Amino acid sequence: MIKKYIVERFSWIIFYILLHLFIIFVAFIDTAIPLKPILYIVFLSMIMFSIFLIVRYKIETKFYKSLEDREDNLDLTNIADPDSPFERIIENSIMNQTEFLKQSASQGQMTLEQEKDELLSWIHEVKTPLTAMHLMIDRLDNESLKSPLTYEWLRIHLLLDQQLHQRRIPFIENDLYIENTDLETIIFDEIKTLQSWCIQKGIGFDIHLEVTEVLSDAKWLAFIMRQLLTNSIKYSENSDIRIYSHEQAEQTILEVKDSGRGIDPKDLSRIFDKGFTSTTNHRDNAATGMGLYLTKNATESLFISIDVKSELGTGTTITLTFPKRNDFVNITSM
Repeated sequence: MIKKYIVERFSWIIFYILLHLFIIFVAFIDTAIPLKPILYIVFLSMIMFSIFLIVRYKIETKFYKSLEDREDNLDLTNIADPDSPFERIIENSIMNQTEFLKQSASQGQMTLEQEKDELLSWIHEVKTPLTAMHLMIDRLDNESLKSPLTYEWLRIHLLLDQQLHQRRIPFIENDLYIENTDLETIIFDEIKTLQSWCIQKGIGFDIHLEVTEVLSDAKWLAFIMRQLLTNSIKYSENSDIRIYSHEQAEQTILEVKDSGRGIDPKDLSRIFDKGFTSTTNHRDNAATGMGLYLTKNATESLFISIDVKSELGTGTTITLTFPKRNDFVNITSM
């Protein structure tokens, strides 16, 4: 701040020094003016000017220091009171701009909340005819027609479900209910939902659960499993998906392993990024790039560690590591 202050007052300091040099020069060339007293006066003047600069530095920089030290937010309570007219102009400008930004942010938040509520309402409205459609498809006797219709219905159902959870993710902490959750029930329910798709693609399941119960939120854990199974089914053909659970170091480990196309090593670090699909098959229009992104967000809120290992052309293994039961003090206290 000292350097900035000197730069700010540099022209005044130079003018003051040149003025005194001019006085000394006049006394030097004019013999009628005694030089020594002039030098003495200039010396005293420079001392007084230095003291003046130091005092003014503390006074003039107090307001600007508070601006420099404050956090980049809309809170102006930590700004020092202005002492000069120019500082008051700056303060008024900042306060007016801050008030405008607060109003804009509030209006934007209200608009987003309204759009979110309208979208959630629309999703719930769409679920009614979607359920009716599913019942009508179940009544069909023509299997060649029933199978593709069921698959298309499932795609719509999964996209709506993903959109619903995407809107709820920012407020997931308000939606958590931690309890003893039956892994077997969740996994089999999700497999049953995806059954028609699995039959169409020749996908089977090899399930071995040494640990069948975890402490988690049943609804969000079901969503996580739905996304993992959907991914495995989407990129696999005529193979089994293996699901295992075991306990290790007082933590439950759940693995979902498929024999699908796998993930390119250069993509592994980006698979949880929002909107990222793939560089291997970039023309895959069915991929949204949101499934694993939402899964990652959900697992972080549930303190579940997620790890992905994959080899291109061999398959992918996704490992969920549930926290120790003692760690859930952080969640249950929400």
